[in-house]
Amino acid sequence: MISKKILISGLASLVVASSLFGAKVTAVKTSIAEESFQMNIVAEILKKMGHEVEITNDVSYDIAYQTIANNAKSDDVYFMAASWDPLHEGKIKALGEDKFSVSSEYISGCAQGYLIDKKTAEKYNIKYINDLKDPKIAKLFDIDNDGKADLTGCNAGWGCEKVIEHQLDAFKLRDTIEHNQGEYSALIADTMANYKTGKPILYYTWTPYWVSGKLVPGKDVVFLQVTHSANPNQSSTKLSNGADYGFAVNSQKITANANGLKKHKDIAKLFNIMKLDVNDVSGQNMLMANGQNKEKDIQKHTQMWLKKNAAKVDDWIKEAKTAK
Repeated sequence: MISKKILISGLASLVVASSLFGAKVTAVKTSIAEESFQMNIVAEILKKMGHEVEITNDVSYDIAYQTIANNAKSDDVYFMAASWDPLHEGKIKALGEDKFSVSSEYISGCAQGYLIDKKTAEKYNIKYINDLKDPKIAKLFDIDNDGKADLTGCNAGWGCEKVIEHQLDAFKLRDTIEHNQGEYSALIADTMANYKTGKPILYYTWTPYWVSGKLVPGKDVVFLQVTHSANPNQSSTKLSNGADYGFAVNSQKITANANGLKKHKDIAKLFNIMKLDVNDVSGQNMLMANGQNKEKDIQKHTQMWLKKNAAKVDDWIKEAKTAK
């Protein structure tokens, strides 16, 4: 018969041994290639902390949130590093807020909105998206000759498409603007080609993203404002300086399954303290736009960032481990 003393000693050894092994972590990768960099940084830091990390295939935002929600009670950790707040609030609420753990701001200052080429804006004094209610103004941006302005819009499922659709109704722009949706990267490439040939352009975009490095706001293009806030996610999108671009300035956060972070407090702590500068992401996205867009390139960019920010990363790891 095994003595109680030996049994207790053995159990204690198992507890100590299990604490030496890291968590099993699944990084849920979004289908937007330009969001891989920020996810890789999180994944690599988790590996440095001794955790086992696997990365999924590319999935839509809806599948990403569903995957995390489905594993809400798991002791393992499932996370996504591109949770747009407040743009994605509705997705989380629909699945149950108690299933998720949402970090503080990982990437701050993520702007978005409508833009047109500066030449056309100045020539016709266009300042608001509402100005395109005038058929004559809208006709300036008509690429396919159907009488409506062609807006390079937002992919279905991203969240931004619901805001655009809401505003087309709220501002009574259905008769003058066509919301073109499909594969954004292909649509924006066509938009840029039109710009190069001197045609007026109208498009939606966001930061951090490479588009604003190619079509620089204030130099090549200008943001359009809205005459009043009309956003399904917020009662007001007006900034402190009085400007209103129709979209709230978002933050990107790390969202994970609730129980996984309860079990692994060091990971929860890391997700709340690590920060990534929006300009670092934009710079990396520009490298991708210039041809460095293979998986090995993105991994190289990740390692370069980690090396440059080694002291900061070490501090995050040290602080995160104190929570354990």
